[in-house]
Amino acid sequence: MADPRTTAMQVKAPIGRFGGGFMVSREAKAVCEEYGLGARELYFRGRCGVLGECDADVVNSVVVFFPPEHVQKSWDAGREKLTAERAVELYAEVCRAWGRRKLGAHDGCARIAELLERVVERAPSAGAPLFAGWRSVPLADDPPARATQLMHVVRELRGGLHANAVIAAGLHPLEATLATVHDGTPFGHATGEAIARFFNWPEPYAAPGPDVVSRRAAVEEATDDLMTPVFSALDNSESEELIGLLRFGHVR
Repeated sequence: MADPRTTAMQVKAPIGRFGGGFMVSREAKAVCEEYGLGARELYFRGRCGVLGECDADVVNSVVVFFPPEHVQKSWDAGREKLTAERAVELYAEVCRAWGRRKLGAHDGCARIAELLERVVERAPSAGAPLFAGWRSVPLADDPPARATQLMHVVRELRGGLHANAVIAAGLHPLEATLATVHDGTPFGHATGEAIARFFNWPEPYAAPGPDVVSRRAAVEEATDDLMTPVFSALDNSESEELIGLLRFGHVR
């Protein structure tokens, strides 16, 4: 039976993949085309619109891993085309539509949603403002969309806590990115350099030294530690069930 820490470690990859895959989906592209948005304009306005109509520096304080200049440019350009409230509505529906397309044939979605909803309801929001904001967004009624939306919410929780751990470790966000091999959506198995490029950090990149690599590995452990109490909302048998349900190896 899985304890809370085992659960935190086992579910992070599928929740990262299916809680974030919609961000680079054809559904997101369609919204960008309809509203005349750049991909990052929708990303920042939609994802961070739960913060309200704030200054770009507020957005930068929570997204952490992007260059501040890129955040400001994308956020401000998107502001001219979409209100924060409307952007969140559109982004939530992109998430739901992607979930319906990807997980519509997966008969475990109702149970995934039931278990994750309990996790989300009981989790503290300290240090994770995007999690708090997305937790307040109404959930879809149908199981595939609801499960996917809840995975997105849990992903925001881990992301917020992970950013805190990176900062506490004294790592620059670019250093942390370069020292990482990502295995979650939208990146697949990608090198740190590829992700830094995707995030729009200017090149060239310095290869992370042994100390940075070591501290980055410790950050991952710390993030697992911070997520462990979150999954205490489930008993061990429920945790084992959730881990099994999130094995989406057959889903494309």
